[in-house]
Amino acid sequence: MNNFTTFSTMHRYVISAFAAVMLLGLGGCSEMSTQDKNTAIGAGAGAVGGAVLTGGSAIGTIGGAAVGGIIGHEVDK
Repeated sequence: MNNFTTFSTMHRYVISAFAAVMLLGLGGCSEMSTQDKNTAIGAGAGAVGGAVLTGGSAIGTIGGAAVGGIIGHEVDK
């Protein structure tokens, strides 16, 4: 087995586990207010955007989550 195959298999496991956690986590959002949901969605999108823009640095991810959460909180106020 070469490194590319190992990476691809590991990558698939990580993606699958992440998707399962996200789907189960969304079940906990059923009683959240619209503003709370917007905050959570904004924080998640901001974290992904911050990670992509900074090459996966922790500071970029946390900063993106904070900014996204604030923006999501202010939507439809």
